[in-house]
Amino acid sequence: MNSVILSKRSEKFLERLALKDRIRIMQAVFKLPDGDVSFMKGRPGDFRLRIGDWRAIFEYRENGIFVKEIGNRGDVYK
Repeated sequence: MNSVILSKRSEKFLERLALKDRIRIMQAVFKLPDGDVSFMKGRPGDFRLRIGDWRAIFEYRENGIFVKEIGNRGDVYK
């Protein structure tokens, strides 16, 4: 199993969410690489995980999976 590391930006986004939404996102993130994952065009090395209306942008590293950003589906790609 790969270890999952969250960026500070991801942690701050999760802190602002309601508890049930935070739990749903965290369950999906810690199951990576399983889930609705796809390669991101135009962003080499980045992948996205779809969690309902939220997206998690992550990359694979030697020590595990690094979650760069979590956000609403329209805002996270900007």
